[in-house]
Amino acid sequence: MHSFSTTVLVAFLAGTASAVLKDWQQCGGMNYQGDTQCGESAGCVVINDYYSQCQPGAAPPAASTTKPSTTLKTVTSSGAVLTGSSAPTTTGSVAGKGPGNELQTGYYWIRAVEAPNFHKYLQSKPLYATGTAVLGDYTTAGQFQVVGDQLVQLVSGPGEKPEKLLYGVVGPERLINNLSLAVSWSATPNTYGKFAFQGDGLTWTVAGISRPNAAAWYVCSGQQLYINLGNYLYGTPSGCADETIHYYNDKKANN
Repeated sequence: MHSFSTTVLVAFLAGTASAVLKDWQQCGGMNYQGDTQCGESAGCVVINDYYSQCQPGAAPPAASTTKPSTTLKTVTSSGAVLTGSSAPTTTGSVAGKGPGNELQTGYYWIRAVEAPNFHKYLQSKPLYATGTAVLGDYTTAGQFQVVGDQLVQLVSGPGEKPEKLLYGVVGPERLINNLSLAVSWSATPNTYGKFAFQGDGLTWTVAGISRPNAAAWYVCSGQQLYINLGNYLYGTPSGCADETIHYYNDKKANN
């Protein structure tokens, strides 16, 4: 027979066991006190100092004596689907050496055109790696295309075949005044919403959310890019700037 104290202890320990988080749930960040364990196929990806997220396909690789790799579905500029090998999909894993500072056929630069981020260019942080989507200097601009509702970033070197890509992924959890969604880069395709070019502007839409402006974005602390769910130039969260971002196809990015 268990004593009363033993029963209480067992119940307490059971009640404090960590839950396994679902995909896209928060798993860390400054002042965060919730659960941190992601599902088997997901990894806890750092979006910014205050928010980390369970992203499918970002599970840390199992211990091995050989360099781990993952099969990455890639799409060429002509739309053909290929498969290739990339680095592990954990945050900051380098996916490729990058296409250089001359625009490759079938791809675009993407940049903002409003102050305070005039001619700041879309890229990944770290560069050519899984992690945060940011607007940064033209000297480190990424190269992009929208293929089949996916925003893809070319990360393989010039002429390298098959092409290697990272995917722009959107987290469904609302952040910053309940008006924004985080954007990051992953080796697996986006599953929440659709990217498109409307004219030269980059848009994002999803069933169930009616956005006042599908081309509205925020650039916040650390130059991180978010989708703006609110009104453009109205109710802007503190520390953020309203932006629209547009493709640009000169041979070289410029300031």
